[in-house]
Amino acid sequence: MKKREVIVLGGGIAGLSAAIYLGRAQRDTVVVDSGHSMAKWEPRVENYLGFPEGVDGNDLLKFGREQAKRHGVEFVSDEIQGARGEGEGFRLTGKNGHYDCRSLLLATGIYHIPPEIPGVRECLGHSMFFCKDCDGFRVRGQAIAIVGANNETVEYALGMLHYSPCVMVATNGERITWDDEHGRWLKEYELPVYFTRITDCLRDGCQVTGLTFADGTEVKIDNIFTTRGDIFHTEIAEELGARIDRDGQIEIDHCMRTSVPRLYAAGCVTPANCQMIIAAGQGAAAAQAINRDLFEESLATHGLRRFREEQLKEEKTEPDERRAGASAASKK
Repeated sequence: MKKREVIVLGGGIAGLSAAIYLGRAQRDTVVVDSGHSMAKWEPRVENYLGFPEGVDGNDLLKFGREQAKRHGVEFVSDEIQGARGEGEGFRLTGKNGHYDCRSLLLATGIYHIPPEIPGVRECLGHSMFFCKDCDGFRVRGQAIAIVGANNETVEYALGMLHYSPCVMVATNGERITWDDEHGRWLKEYELPVYFTRITDCLRDGCQVTGLTFADGTEVKIDNIFTTRGDIFHTEIAEELGARIDRDGQIEIDHCMRTSVPRLYAAGCVTPANCQMIIAAGQGAAAAQAINRDLFEESLATHGLRRFREEQLKEEKTEPDERRAGASAASKK
């Protein structure tokens, strides 16, 4: 493959948003996508602007891909296994080939770790969730279990009280790591806590109906939220020498630039709040920064002058002229 102006690594919401902006900016852009966007886990996204009835995450990806293609963006299906700086740019190595570019945007995202409960994966996005900001509203008034054993678990449980009075905590047999203050909050707000390992997720299709514990206890619930943690896909960033923060996310400035020149990052792989609409905004911001940086570089290296010389040779570059009043005179 020829050297491209921009490669977007990742075809999720951030990557697609960036691709649309880059395509409209007339940048030679290719999206390399492994097909693992977390948006596929969301059968009904209810908080994305412009979809009052909600939208399937797969449809949102499909619409974004079609929109980017309309603006000349190319898509390649591959899994990138390594990267290195090469000259004034980068070379990516995938299972199916090599990809060279001047600027690289990492929109590689994260992986939410599901709880280790038999049968729960079938409920992902339907009655098993990771984000109270995204899905708390849709479970209001229902029985909710928060699975985890850390401070975040307690805070999630307390936050869910705004949506339902029936909230419990299940540690799934894990060692408790919440501190004394969070423990006192559990008692103060009278939240039931189940410490035993969960042996089964009772469900009707994709709908959770209950949990069974190792001691034989069974509780009826409607939804599960988990705070097990996330895996940030930063391998390529680290291989290229980008700084990673203490939480495992790629450090960026306000223009989505990383600590490595020509390398940018957007979406959930950064410290941004992991919401689809925020990822889309970051993708757009990254694309604008990339376009601006490439433009300024073209001025510094006289690349724009060379482009202009070709225009002057081959294309019409001046508008048609006519004398003032000529149109009025022709009507007489």
